Amino acid sequence: MKKQLLSLIVLFLAALSLLAFPAAAAEKSVFVSIAPQKYFVEKIGGERVEVHIMVPPGASPHTYEPSAGQMKKLADADAYFSIGVTFEKAWLPKIRSVNPDMVLVDTSRGIEKRSSSHRRDHDDLQRIPGEKTGASFPEAFHDDPHIWLSPPLVMLQARAVLEGLTKIDPEGFAHYASHYASFLSEIVELDIELKERLAPGTTFMTYHPSWGYFADAYGLRQIPVEIGGKTPKARQIQEAIRHAREMNILAVMVQPQISTRDAETIAREINGRTVMADPLAEDWAQNLRRIADLIGKHTQQ
Repeated sequence: MKKQLLSLIVLFLAALSLLAFPAAAAEKSVFVSIAPQKYFVEKIGGERVEVHIMVPPGASPHTYEPSAGQMKKLADADAYFSIGVTFEKAWLPKIRSVNPDMVLVDTSRGIEKRSSSHRRDHDDLQRIPGEKTGASFPEAFHDDPHIWLSPPLVMLQARAVLEGLTKIDPEGFAHYASHYASFLSEIVELDIELKERLAPGTTFMTYHPSWGYFADAYGLRQIPVEIGGKTPKARQIQEAIRHAREMNILAVMVQPQISTRDAETIAREINGRTVMADPLAEDWAQNLRRIADLIGKHTQQ
């Protein structure tokens, strides 16, 4: 009798524990193209999502090809969050074919793209005193995918993430909406901080034109060396050296996914340095703070 009573008490307590602590929702498996997106999706999804990054650290989203292992995992994924990087153009149809039921979320939806070698960047060079018209920089313009480097634009991407997660997990809406609101507050605080730290009109030189949206958000001037995804010719490098000298630029921003050889040549000629500025760093907010520091300390006198 005592054993039966004890068993009933154990069962009763177990039932109470299930009511007080409901079973955690099964994680949704989602893919993103690049590491900063993992930051965004995890901020909103929290423990309800498992996020896989397609382009690993050090690889270029311009040329990356998914591995067989990644394609196998994609077959079981609930959603894919795209952002408009180059490799997606060739691979998204193939990714879709391995998992037709997977929800595909375009986080760049509704965002007006700038050119990868934006006309304003090019025109800035033309307006430098003493610069001849018809500079040798090539007229090769393509959509710039680096929308994740602008906090105001990340607010729009966050909304797309919220909608995508809710679509694959309607029961988690309250969870996602709460995390979404917190993330927006974080972005607003970061945006205010960067506006206070960055002086409008500041000019910086970058080898690859990754930072155009960041420059647009804070009134900066990005001067790219590489334009249109093509290795600069000797004359373009000489022009970049001259522009850097005229504008008292002391550093060239480079990134780990692209060769730094030409940037190092420019840095030597201006008695400056190259500084690493990775647009694909996963710690998104801290990375933008680091970039603000670099621009403030190393690119102008």
